[in-house]
Amino acid sequence: MVHAQRGVVADGVLLTNWARRAVDRLEFRRGEINSLNVFPIPDSDTGTNLLFTMRAALDAAESLDDDMSSAGRVANALARGAVAGARGNSGVILSQVIRGFAEVVRGDVLDGRIFADALSAATGLATRAVTDLVEGTIVTVLRSSGEAAQSCVRTQTPSGEDLEVVVRAAADAAAVALDRTPGQLEVLASSGVVDAGGFGLVVILDALVEALTGASDPRPGLGVVAGPGVTDSSTRVVAGGGAECGDHSEQDFEVMYLVDGSDEARMASLRHRLAGLGDSTVIVGDGHGGWSVHVHCCDAGAAVEAGLEAGRVHGIRISSFLVDERDKRVARAERRLTGDRARGVLAIVAGDGAAELYASEGAIVLRCDESPVTRGQLLGRIRQLELSEVLVLPNGALSAQELVAVSAAARDDVHQVLLLSTSSMVQGLAALAVHDGRRNVADDGFTMSEAAAGTRWGSLRIAAERSLTYVGTCDPGDAIGLMGHEVVVIGPDVVATSARLIDLALGSGGELVTLLMGEEAPHGLSESIRGHVAARHPGVDVLVYRGGQPGDLFQLGVE
Repeated sequence: MVHAQRGVVADGVLLTNWARRAVDRLEFRRGEINSLNVFPIPDSDTGTNLLFTMRAALDAAESLDDDMSSAGRVANALARGAVAGARGNSGVILSQVIRGFAEVVRGDVLDGRIFADALSAATGLATRAVTDLVEGTIVTVLRSSGEAAQSCVRTQTPSGEDLEVVVRAAADAAAVALDRTPGQLEVLASSGVVDAGGFGLVVILDALVEALTGASDPRPGLGVVAGPGVTDSSTRVVAGGGAECGDHSEQDFEVMYLVDGSDEARMASLRHRLAGLGDSTVIVGDGHGGWSVHVHCCDAGAAVEAGLEAGRVHGIRISSFLVDERDKRVARAERRLTGDRARGVLAIVAGDGAAELYASEGAIVLRCDESPVTRGQLLGRIRQLELSEVLVLPNGALSAQELVAVSAAARDDVHQVLLLSTSSMVQGLAALAVHDGRRNVADDGFTMSEAAAGTRWGSLRIAAERSLTYVGTCDPGDAIGLMGHEVVVIGPDVVATSARLIDLALGSGGELVTLLMGEEAPHGLSESIRGHVAARHPGVDVLVYRGGQPGDLFQLGVE
């Protein structure tokens, strides 16, 4: 922050600090934002999408390799990161809010007048990005904040250029506009909620107030839960959803991808085609020749093919809003097996191969490849299954506190939910192997937990940066072997380090080694491990599966 003759202004350092505070605040309030969904899909992840988008923006700014004092330079980095890393409807809109700053902030500092112009530019970008705009969404809240900022600049001269004064006015106006969203969108009013994306925008603007003033959580009462039909401004809850859907979506997939090597005409044609395929169509640019595309549709393949005609498509992400047919067949099979008290096993899994493996064993799969699974998503999937008994294999995807919260929220007089202590996918496979739906659910859960606890597990990955561990210093590119969550071996050679990790894992005995090979495992690594076990540990069997999970070259389990 800089004090100039025209009042408080911001430089690039303060903008970066704003992004950090916004990430922290979104992380803290993500559960609130995700807590209740009324449209357009039942498993709201608006808070998670906003968090991922803001984190991508921050990463881009922090990757600048030299002077970060220029507000214009940092604003451009934030915008590029946000557009490339945008998640979901609300994340795409947020990327345009940040791009508005990049469009307007040209110099080294940001004052109140420039901030107001940036919000106006952001409103224009967001409005043009949305195909079917309705009131009562994040765009409505954004527009109100921009109008308040411009009014402040006009009426508060000379203090109108003081950034702190203008930001406070914008944030306060956003909060007021957020409270009005139920009166603008019937689906919000009938549920007694406010818009989730708008809520997130208020959190982000408040983070800028914090960065400027040092105040902590200037609006702690935002988002208090209430029942349907409540009109008091202090008792609204958050609604999941995007910026343009005024009703529940009937689409099956959310499709997102990035497009390079295109132009305005081809992107306009793509928008028209996607609008014919589905709804929630949002296409935004980064100002440097790249576009981010978002649509809800029933034919994900057609949506991607349309993008291929517009330019070079990459970063494709497809999420299903529904329990797939395989999961439904599994649920029906469980009903036939166990009678009225239908039971299912829900596993959190990363990697195509791992997902297929779990599904082939009868589990219902919740993927966590592209984004972390939230409490709200897990709870929503449990309820979506409509099973009276659910055994959950979290596989290390959520913390113990989050699992306790999900378990408490999911149980009632007719539903029994057991969250088993599986810290990895190989432990989950061990538990799934002994699952028997004919047993009492408590006995089944106990047996599965025992199998997981009896499986020692480890993993091998490649170090991304230099760091100090309990067994020494690792350099970027080193192979790191872990048992559980502790580093136990480091080495420059993947094959040699894998062999040492296997020796340590089998040091206290074992009859079976299960390998779940990751997406980036080098060719021939599994065969090398097989040969090492055969030579050094005769009598030990090795099972190898293609997991395809990101991050780990492989996970191993010893039984």
